[in-house]
Amino acid sequence: MTAVAAVARPRILVVGAGFAGVECVRRLERRLSPTEAEITLVTPSSYQLYLSLLPQVAAGVLTPQSIAVSLRRSRRHRTRIVPGGAVGVDTRAKVCVVRKISGELTSLAYDHLVLAPGSVTRSFDIPGLAEHARGMKTLAEAAHLRDHVIAQLDLADACEDEAETAARLCFVVVGGGYAGTETAACLQRLTHHAVRRYPRLDPRQIRWHLLDVAPTLMPELGEALGASALDMLHRRGIDVSLGVSVAKAGPDEVTLTDGRVLRTHTLIWTAGVAASPLIATLEAETAVPGLPGVLALGDAAAVPDLAAGTEGAVCPPTAQHAQRQGRTAADNLIATLRHRPLVPYRHKDLGLVVDLGGRDGVARPLGIELRGLPAQAVARGYHWAALRTSVARTRVLTNWMLNAVAGDDFVRTGFQAWRPPTLREFEHTDAYLTPEQVREHAALRAGHLP
Repeated sequence: MTAVAAVARPRILVVGAGFAGVECVRRLERRLSPTEAEITLVTPSSYQLYLSLLPQVAAGVLTPQSIAVSLRRSRRHRTRIVPGGAVGVDTRAKVCVVRKISGELTSLAYDHLVLAPGSVTRSFDIPGLAEHARGMKTLAEAAHLRDHVIAQLDLADACEDEAETAARLCFVVVGGGYAGTETAACLQRLTHHAVRRYPRLDPRQIRWHLLDVAPTLMPELGEALGASALDMLHRRGIDVSLGVSVAKAGPDEVTLTDGRVLRTHTLIWTAGVAASPLIATLEAETAVPGLPGVLALGDAAAVPDLAAGTEGAVCPPTAQHAQRQGRTAADNLIATLRHRPLVPYRHKDLGLVVDLGGRDGVARPLGIELRGLPAQAVARGYHWAALRTSVARTRVLTNWMLNAVAGDDFVRTGFQAWRPPTLREFEHTDAYLTPEQVREHAALRAGHLP
């Protein structure tokens, strides 16, 4: 009797557990049988971070675990999760090099690769920026930032020097997009309420500065809504400077491009995003078509926006596009395995929402302009509905209700204080390999194969 050799299942490797990667994996799990493919997900953390609500974690409105949705709760969970970050890809050898959370390097072979590594905070060659700026891209950064801001109030209250007190109570946020604007608004609200519990401090001493090199605030919202958001920030006492950025950063002061020097111990950098450094290992600026067996989506890919009606338009790096790209990528992978035609990605933007905390917000759902409490209600309703699990929705809704009834919590946990809160530390931008190193690891793997 002749033994029949088992046919190896196609290996699908998904890089990244953001909106795009998770949506792709979940759809593959639902629509592929276990015998059709082997699915592997590479991610440093086994949760999906709902990034849009990160400013509310920094402000203490939401707990960190409420927006970190576990990837292992699904009943259909059968994807192998490799705990680490992809640091290089050799598309010729079809090998992805992964640095595990233990620091160990390992190589994963694939037949089909889904690149959804997301983005990192975009920084520039500004003296002192990498050493002294804090980001708002990860859960750890948000937790650190909350502790840091409350610590500045504690230190200012204990300080006897007026100049040092003023520096502790000066906060600078760079980036007039959604992340920067919401961060400044949410944290300003936190300090505004917290300072009442510090009898030695005058609330008028607290200064929040929001800077952006662009001439308008959140230009995607349009002129009218952008002006409304600017007015709300001004009424809250936030000093917004447009056409200005940082020229130099130090441990206790920031020099601006217009010559001003702000004495501060808090520089928060949210000036846009850049594709994950993983893409550079492909020797490209952004993930591009034409690579065999590779699909690219999310923030690291220049996905054509076919619904925009403009030649050369690409999809903006928003959650709604990333989620829907994930579904389309999964459908196209399934079509490839089953020898069916592929479909292009097409989605019309549903609008934009900005939650400024309290009763403030601006939104443009389906082209309808909203301001104030109606806008905030739409923003929170959208975010709540977009959370992937009922557990996450329950936690977020409970947090919102508790915050509305009991007010803000000003406790500084302190357990994060031992770790330096720099952009490079949290986003691991120095962990990636060069294309030559990737090819070397791929060759080593090939040498060990029979």
